[in-house]
Amino acid sequence: MSKTNRIGLYPGTFDPVTNGHVDIIARGAKLVDRLVIGVAINKEKGPLFSLDERVAMVEEQIAKIGAGAEIVVQPFDTLLMKFAESVGAQIIVRGLRAVADFEYEFAMVGMNQKLNPAIETVFLMADPTHQAVASRLVKEIARLQGNVAHFVPKEVEGRLKAKFGGS
Repeated sequence: MSKTNRIGLYPGTFDPVTNGHVDIIARGAKLVDRLVIGVAINKEKGPLFSLDERVAMVEEQIAKIGAGAEIVVQPFDTLLMKFAESVGAQIIVRGLRAVADFEYEFAMVGMNQKLNPAIETVFLMADPTHQAVASRLVKEIARLQGNVAHFVPKEVEGRLKAKFGGS
């Protein structure tokens, strides 16, 4: 009897990757045999970091995760469900921090179910220590020379300082 590989997809812009993202990646990897981290190419969001930088930051962090699943990073610029189908995902992993996240994600799940009802969305609640962490806020704190050490991995903190000229 052959084992079916369970493939999950965790999409995001990861601009930058935060401790909350890393937590969801590590926990999501426990649910699947292969976890694809989909780094979205979203020019409308005006990312601080280039696609290559965002991919490198995520790869740096997954190298530290001792999960049983294979974790790979892959950029995408298509409709999420088309990308999920292209990587063979049966599950989309999403992190939830607050009620506002739930409302947005709830609407997305409804649309995604219409596009492909075979792909399930699994929500992981943010660890309480990461519930307030959002990439947008981290960038703002770093831009104003605030301390982001509690919100991002050390390597990402260094990259933020380099972007904003911090010490």
